[in-house]
Amino acid sequence: MPKASIGVIGLGNMGYGITKNLAKNNVPLLAWDASPAARKKAEKLRGVTIAKPGEMAAQCFAIHFVVPATPQIEQCLKGKDGILAHAHKGLILCDHTSSDPVKTKKLAAKVAKQGIEFIDAAMSGGGAVGAEQGTISLLVGGDEKIFKKIQKYLKMFSKKIFYMGPIGAGQTMKLISNMVLHTTFVAACEGSRMAEKAGIPLEKAIDVFNAGNARCYVTEARFPNHILSKKWDARSIVYNLNKDVGMAVKLGDDLGVKPNVGRQASRFLKKAMKMGMANKDFSLLYRDFDKIQKM
Repeated sequence: MPKASIGVIGLGNMGYGITKNLAKNNVPLLAWDASPAARKKAEKLRGVTIAKPGEMAAQCFAIHFVVPATPQIEQCLKGKDGILAHAHKGLILCDHTSSDPVKTKKLAAKVAKQGIEFIDAAMSGGGAVGAEQGTISLLVGGDEKIFKKIQKYLKMFSKKIFYMGPIGAGQTMKLISNMVLHTTFVAACEGSRMAEKAGIPLEKAIDVFNAGNARCYVTEARFPNHILSKKWDARSIVYNLNKDVGMAVKLGDDLGVKPNVGRQASRFLKKAMKMGMANKDFSLLYRDFDKIQKM
């Protein structure tokens, strides 16, 4: 297989959508996931071949990581069947995770010793639906020349691509963006619960938010589509929100910003984690808001 092939590691909600869009563009694809069910689903896509990370490293022009965070990338790199043992010089690793940018910089420096290029291209906006529809935004950090080499593939599943600067800059902006988004979600939950306690129907409270300056993506999309509908299907889990906000708060502290509003949201999410909600759809944070607050 020529080194024009693309690899995708991580075939969950986001990774499957990315793989599907690349396949639509007739890109020769190698794909991998630790889950047999995820591999089986992706294998049904035209032009997709299931292959382990080491095989990808030898055959692909670039590999996209759509896994939870840096530890999962590191796992794919090591061992006799890992990427480092088989990578060709010039291989591009594209990190789509929400990770600590400090760790990402260290990882990029490590693989560079073997002639492997590394960029971070954090995903923002649209979630799993956006990934499947090819409308997500990407926040890119890394060598701009390497970014330009891979840009045409990124455009196959992204509507807007922002080059943010050196390695780690994309993930830094993603953490900041997610902290604002998830903090807004918690605030909207709090305000909506206040309205309900005062005898105001939730749907009417959301209508008022959306008719005024309190409107935001959370009130315009999340509440109508996943909470008011009682579907509870926002397609991301509480663990992810807790991870991202926690990392963003730490980043803010390291930068001397003191992100106290984000810290309050982080405390709320940690309570939800203690309640056993780690793997629950995050829309359920509203349903269980009172219980979480009492923790």
